[in-house]
Amino acid sequence: MKEAMLYEKLADSRVRCQLCAHRCTIADGHKGLCQVRENREGTLYTLVYGRTISQAVDPIEKKPLFHFHPGSLSYSIATPGCNFRCEWCQNSEISQMPRDQHLIGGYPATPEQIVSEAQLAGCRSIAYTYTEPTIFFEYSHDTARLARDAGLANVYVTNGYMTPEMLDTAHPWLDAANVDLKAFRDKTYRRHIGARLQPVLDSLIKIKAQGIWLEVTTLIIPGINDDPAELKELVEFISRELGPDTPWHISRFFPHYRMHHVPPTPVTTLHWAQELGYEAGLRHIYLGNVAEETNTTCPGCDRILLRRLGFNIIENAIKPGAKCPDCGEIVGGVGMSGKG
Repeated sequence: MKEAMLYEKLADSRVRCQLCAHRCTIADGHKGLCQVRENREGTLYTLVYGRTISQAVDPIEKKPLFHFHPGSLSYSIATPGCNFRCEWCQNSEISQMPRDQHLIGGYPATPEQIVSEAQLAGCRSIAYTYTEPTIFFEYSHDTARLARDAGLANVYVTNGYMTPEMLDTAHPWLDAANVDLKAFRDKTYRRHIGARLQPVLDSLIKIKAQGIWLEVTTLIIPGINDDPAELKELVEFISRELGPDTPWHISRFFPHYRMHHVPPTPVTTLHWAQELGYEAGLRHIYLGNVAEETNTTCPGCDRILLRRLGFNIIENAIKPGAKCPDCGEIVGGVGMSGKG
């Protein structure tokens, strides 16, 4: 165990965690909502420090991040646990393990080992992913600082339910994030996720303001978040508050966890959602979980700049300075030409 960061000591040996927007007040001998942070005699401990439930070498496009060092590899790690309880969770076996199985599994791995393995694998970055990285913040914090010293970038794939304090602490070492904007209705967050919408929107705006490269993902689920009026508001928020160059990933839902009764998302739904995004001014929209190309095109002249086969880059026509070779339009992103 390791003492947690970002918490406040209260009377009667209680503590208030200030890591995520739940801001759990935890009595002595109890755990927070995530089930991986425990109060022991007035000291808050993380129960997952150095305990990985998953380690893998992934294309950065799998995160998905399409405009952050495209074509590079990212060493991906996770610990058990999550501060959400999404009824459609695609990684419930590990994210909900502490809650559903009353178990914290995994294997020991120090931050030093993670960084060393990432370097040996030829990775450009380390991704804190699969489960919610906010709940293993201390582990990612120590790993990320070592990664920075070793010349590696750090990526969060997150539900965005952080506090401003957490983002301020992470800002010096966090290079990119893909935030899952799961819906644009607070009632959906409350009913199906056990959270609220506004803290996610606040995190998105703050991440963008901090200069961290940001991409957004929405898993579109029939009958849950596929209302055209809701999606129109969602894409208008992205375009207005985060900027039209913010990539939006639209993913197709398949039945999982506690939503086996819901059918897969029709591909036609993704296509009209994509059109809503373009109408709102978004310049880069990608479809996920479908058998279609996910090429990056120039927003100025429609030239294909990054041609993908699955998650692999098979052609990169972007010139240094992230410019289109035909019209000179600058494409938003980091390391887009493969030179940085």
